[in-house]
Amino acid sequence: MEKEVFNLWENTPGMCEEIPKITVYMPDEKKSDGAVVILPGGGYSMRAPHEGEGYALFLSEHGIASFVCDYRVSPHRFPLPLLDSRRAVRFVRANAEKYGIDKKKVYIMGSSAGGHLAALTSTYRGSLEFEDFDDMDKESSLPDGQILCYPVIKLLGKGIAHLGSGRNLLGEKQAEMGEELSPDLIADESTPRAFIWHTFDDNTVNVINSLEYAKRLRILGVDTEVHIFPNGSHGLGLAPENPYVGRWGELLIQWLRYNLSADVPRL
Repeated sequence: MEKEVFNLWENTPGMCEEIPKITVYMPDEKKSDGAVVILPGGGYSMRAPHEGEGYALFLSEHGIASFVCDYRVSPHRFPLPLLDSRRAVRFVRANAEKYGIDKKKVYIMGSSAGGHLAALTSTYRGSLEFEDFDDMDKESSLPDGQILCYPVIKLLGKGIAHLGSGRNLLGEKQAEMGEELSPDLIADESTPRAFIWHTFDDNTVNVINSLEYAKRLRILGVDTEVHIFPNGSHGLGLAPENPYVGRWGELLIQWLRYNLSADVPRL
């Protein structure tokens, strides 16, 4: 497996106490029909390695190119994390020929708060400051599919929202912008197909986040596969210590192969 690291920009726009980077993990055969941009979780305060490189190594073993995005987290606020995730999708499309990837098969994957960012990249249509930065920004930032692992969807709402993620992303603007950045409220018919998994008794991010998003996608007619496992703590990643839940990885590979191998129609 080959691994390369790049800065997302030559000169990073916006507040940049840290430089957002993208790490490329190519499978040994050095060719992949599609690609997955990976956004690790961490409550918008950090990025968990097992939800970044851990996933990338797993996908690469199954012949799928992966691109881990080190998006900006607190003290950086919205829109900078979304600016970074959009740029990561554009990076893959701009370099599709180099990596032997079909630029119409670029998926995005995120866990917990990274799942919120992946869903936001799939649903938020507003323009952002600092976009149209260079030729790479001419590529579409809308992924062709989304993979959400125990995602934060709600930023407001007692008992359901993950308020800490909302505070880290929005700061003092949490109450003002929380609904505007809730993917279940802003999804539309052009939202890409989804694979979602969660545990029913997750005590950190309520499973209702995934259920509400899946409900909205069903209403919109967006092709969606959902797996809810009865037990398991938050942040399991590939769940090596919980083999029953860990089956989700193989289910994902089957879903990816099904979607990457054919032009699967919407509902």
